[in-house]
Amino acid sequence: MRTILLLLALLIANSAHASGEAFRATNPKWKAECGSCHVAYPARLLSAESWKAIMAGLNKHFGSDASPDAASTAEILAFLEQNASHRKPDPAASPQLRITETRWFLRKHDEVSAATWKNPLVKSAANCAACHTQAENGDFNERSIRLPK
Repeated sequence: MRTILLLLALLIANSAHASGEAFRATNPKWKAECGSCHVAYPARLLSAESWKAIMAGLNKHFGSDASPDAASTAEILAFLEQNASHRKPDPAASPQLRITETRWFLRKHDEVSAATWKNPLVKSAANCAACHTQAENGDFNERSIRLPK
């Protein structure tokens, strides 16, 4: 019986991990710096190449200067690279800079209506915390979604 319970627990944990619902890798510097303006997006959502490109352009990060000091930049980049997606990106393609344009994101959000994205409480697809109540904890499980009214 104990073996069956252990196997069940492992299957549940692997299922949540494989489905992309729980992203638990964390780093205090990443959480503080990136999380000061938006959800500290889980590293696993982009490739190491994409994170390198994003970190190299923080002086013009989607219209803002988000540059931390050099030591923080190096620590955050190392964390992002270590925990990045292991999927092989298309070598001919440029690194993706927007999580909201990845195939994974589009597939997971294909049922979200245009009206939801335009809701003033949501504003954009990049505002994960508007619907994912546990996004700050790296938990994007569908059970914790609350669409703003």
